[in-house]
Amino acid sequence: MTFRRRDRHGRGLRGPLAPSYVPMAKARSERFDDLVLDAVDRLRPKWDRQLSAVEFAVEEVPPLSELGDGPGFGADPIPLGRADSARGHDPASIVLYRRPLEARARDRDALGALVHDTVVEQVASLLGLSPETVDPGYEDRH
Repeated sequence: MTFRRRDRHGRGLRGPLAPSYVPMAKARSERFDDLVLDAVDRLRPKWDRQLSAVEFAVEEVPPLSELGDGPGFGADPIPLGRADSARGHDPASIVLYRRPLEARARDRDALGALVHDTVVEQVASLLGLSPETVDPGYEDRH
């Protein structure tokens, strides 16, 4: 038995559409992770000591336990992220939810700004500060 390879028109096997070093070659989830890391890096000069023990993570969607239950629950029943304080041996963590953030952004620039604002809000929540204290430019964007 012989298997036919996908080599129409004699041009050889298909390769990647873009070289691995260009942004287009990254998956959406990898590009989103980069946006989160960029947002954290922007806060590090001022908050490095406080953020050194905080773990940052990305999840696709919030767990069912965090979702609102119908109208009247709040202005936005789908959270964009969460901040958890350190407990026992578990370090403090900040989790951003990729799908809800992507759904609210109209383009890549808006997504970057929304991710940054969400990181600022979660860091502020974790540290018990206002978002304007964590990032003075936050008030100008809202």
